[in-house]
Amino acid sequence: QVHLVESGGGLVQAGGSLRLSCAASARTFSYYALAWFRQAPGKEREFVAAISGSGINTKYADSVKGRFTISRDNAKNAVYLQMNSLKPEDTAGYYCAARTGAFGATTPTSYDYWGQGTQVTVSS
Repeated sequence: QVHLVESGGGLVQAGGSLRLSCAASARTFSYYALAWFRQAPGKEREFVAAISGSGINTKYADSVKGRFTISRDNAKNAVYLQMNSLKPEDTAGYYCAARTGAFGATTPTSYDYWGQGTQVTVSS
């Protein structure tokens, strides 16, 4: 069982930056592949970024590539999402997710555990 808690969301102007954090309770945190998803009102939950258990491998949605960076600290049981050059279309609830399967899955149903989400609002 994995319990995930996101933090770091907020209101930021376009062009600004935010760093999201996700704290996890897991006995073998490095065993889990992790990801960030986001969901805007009236839209489906969409993949943002994924990272392997070791942190070596990462994967990004085309819409955030070059602007967002996913990382993890297995010693702290935490995963992060650094978001730069934010755009109004990045406005959404952001969710941390974990799975016991292979790294890189991009569909929400592939993930076993979810946090409660943190809201990111980007003003124009």
